[in-house]
Amino acid sequence: MKPMSVVLLTLGAGLLFPAALNAAEPYAGYGSEPTKDGHVGRKEYSPYLDIGYPRRVFWGDTHVHTAYSTDAGMIGNRLGPDEAYRFARGETVVASSGVRARLQRPLDFIVVADHAENLGLAPMIAEKNPDLLKTDFGRQISQLVYSGKYGDAYALWGSGMSERKDPLKGNEALTRTMWERLTASAERFNEPGRFTALIGFEWTSSPGGNNLHRNVVFRDGKAKGDRIIPISNYDTNDPEELWKWMAAYEAKTGGRVLAIPHNGNLSNGLMFADVTFGGKKPIDRDYAERRMRWEPVYEVTQMKGDGEAHPSLSPNDEFGDYGTWDKGGFGPEPKTQDMLPREYAREALKRGLSYAQALGANPFKFGMIGSTDTHTSLATIEENNYFGKATPAEPAAKAERFQEKVTGFLQKPGGPDITIRHYRTLAAGLAAVWATDNTREALWDAMARKEVYATTGTRMTVRVFAGWDFEAADVQRPDFARDGYLRGVPMGGDLRQAPAGKAPTFVIRALRDVDGANLDRLQIVKGWLDAKGALHEQVYDVLCSDRRAINDKHRCDKPVGNTVDVKKATYTNSIGDALMLAYWRDPAFDAKQRAFYYVRVLEIPTPRWTTYDAAFFGVELPKDVPPTHQERAYTSPIWYTP
Repeated sequence: MKPMSVVLLTLGAGLLFPAALNAAEPYAGYGSEPTKDGHVGRKEYSPYLDIGYPRRVFWGDTHVHTAYSTDAGMIGNRLGPDEAYRFARGETVVASSGVRARLQRPLDFIVVADHAENLGLAPMIAEKNPDLLKTDFGRQISQLVYSGKYGDAYALWGSGMSERKDPLKGNEALTRTMWERLTASAERFNEPGRFTALIGFEWTSSPGGNNLHRNVVFRDGKAKGDRIIPISNYDTNDPEELWKWMAAYEAKTGGRVLAIPHNGNLSNGLMFADVTFGGKKPIDRDYAERRMRWEPVYEVTQMKGDGEAHPSLSPNDEFGDYGTWDKGGFGPEPKTQDMLPREYAREALKRGLSYAQALGANPFKFGMIGSTDTHTSLATIEENNYFGKATPAEPAAKAERFQEKVTGFLQKPGGPDITIRHYRTLAAGLAAVWATDNTREALWDAMARKEVYATTGTRMTVRVFAGWDFEAADVQRPDFARDGYLRGVPMGGDLRQAPAGKAPTFVIRALRDVDGANLDRLQIVKGWLDAKGALHEQVYDVLCSDRRAINDKHRCDKPVGNTVDVKKATYTNSIGDALMLAYWRDPAFDAKQRAFYYVRVLEIPTPRWTTYDAAFFGVELPKDVPPTHQERAYTSPIWYTP
């Protein structure tokens, strides 16, 4: 093993929140200014009484589908929400294909986000639900299933879904029954402080087969959640109507709810459009404010590709071509170059600066998380433990494992091939949340304030603070997080008008996944709007492992190397660093220009899931995906507003 000298650190963070105080004994010192030694409030002997800031990162998946999703249950998934929670908590579960599965380490939370459209149809068919069988559609689709004509049954349901014609319209009681089963399951498995089962569902807007899906996540429990039934694509495919529904929920129940958009790379230019839904009118300030009120975070990476950057939009970013899916959406329309700027997170963040300048509000001021979008009920996140996008592609030495179609079912006659097959999927995405506690309330609040980051499945710990007077020595402070909150802002935060002669300073810590790969480099991605209204971006390598230097192009002077044995699907941590601490001051700051900054952390090369599969099953690697990749993390941005 490579010799390492690692300082043991407690990675935490801190803002003082009233929730941390004992409600029975109000704290008289709360809200006062820090003293010279950094103490907040009345000084007492125990230094830990007034800690109310996040000290831990919690790992989870906000995008898990079970058999209650029709596009999972009707194609072989037999596992319900109970199995999804048991698996996420670390138990061994038998997948629908009969293969045993278990996580390397349990997750801290998940959201079972089953599709709202005909929620629970497959379990109702399996149970021979009498209320379902009273309907013409229920009898027809059930008979196809009972006769073994599963493909015909799924096609029957899919035709109504694509036309937005609810085959069970008028039978909302069926949806309510299945929804209440889901919320009951969440209550059974929710253990505050140990494991959190956030209640949620997916609203599956798909105009023309293009992806405008949102996962709706509640802060609340079953009592409030059961006062509604989920809104679906049958009700509306307009995001603004979803926001109205969310506002009505909050007004009715006194609860809280947010939505997480995902898969802009399959939206064919609709996810970050310049006009409201259907091209009705240009985005205005009211739209911008409402969008960020209801959608504070964005799912930037998941199985169906990575949505941080596109190589044609960021040609100077050598790591910008990762998990790129750019052939089309789920419909027949092929992808065109002009769609790309309205699909990728970095470009949207840049364009948001222009909107902020013109409107006084930014519609694309989102934090970033990752999640899986698993349709197997199993939130598998490790490359060597990938149970596939859906049940037909679960682990086996069979053609479907690599060749199952994900997109391209509605091919335009004579048009370019827009098919993407399963071997192009990424094994996972993962949501990292800096929260005060592992509870629904604390996790939801952290998402709402954007103190979150995305990874491609690795559990590397990343923390960043920005301010005006951090120094290089501050990354070594034992009270790194407390100092960061007192003197700066965390990921998802805002810097305001710069003091005269000052530029933003950043302190960054990154620690490798304890069971994973060493780190290659820390980067800061900056976007800004210049005085002429032009948008720019720059990727800065802030720290390179193995004592590599940074050249005049702001890059490590040489690659980190590659230890992967492709045939054996192994690697070593003989390169890279386990812990990276960095300080950075923007060398090209202009106090008059709007900007954002986010941290990207890269691991050393490791085997891709297809490489692990090839070694385990003795099959050939697919030709057009690399055998290795560099897993990564993206923090939520920090914005600067003059």
